[in-house]
Amino acid sequence: MLGTFDYRLLADVDAILNGAAFVFLVAALVAVKRGKVALHKKLIFAAVAISAAFLTSYLVYHFNAEPVKFAHEGWLKTVYRVLLLSHIVLAAVQVPLILRTVWLGLKDRRAEHRKWASITAPIWLYVSITGVVVYGMLYWL
Repeated sequence: MLGTFDYRLLADVDAILNGAAFVFLVAALVAVKRGKVALHKKLIFAAVAISAAFLTSYLVYHFNAEPVKFAHEGWLKTVYRVLLLSHIVLAAVQVPLILRTVWLGLKDRRAEHRKWASITAPIWLYVSITGVVVYGMLYWL
């Protein structure tokens, strides 16, 4: 007998996936700066796949698990709320940015791709790392 699945475990998966996306993005940026375009593409596709897995896990988690409230008050709660709000807003903005940037790269429209990537990369990095920080603040503090 299988029993019931504890959807709260997906919060851990979400944090791991956000951290992994951050690592792959940094590696992709290093690769492109070193002129390793083929490696850059592979790393970006890995980051896209990891981010898609995160989004799937995130949605399953939030549709099935009970909400968790932030347990602290004062300045820490303010920091948490600012990080969470900026994370949510930029996460929504990043999806079309990523799709457009990747599409331009696939079409080999390098000048446009670079322009879009200069906006997309910092947002994607911020969203990935704040996902880990928000998780840490919510579950480890």
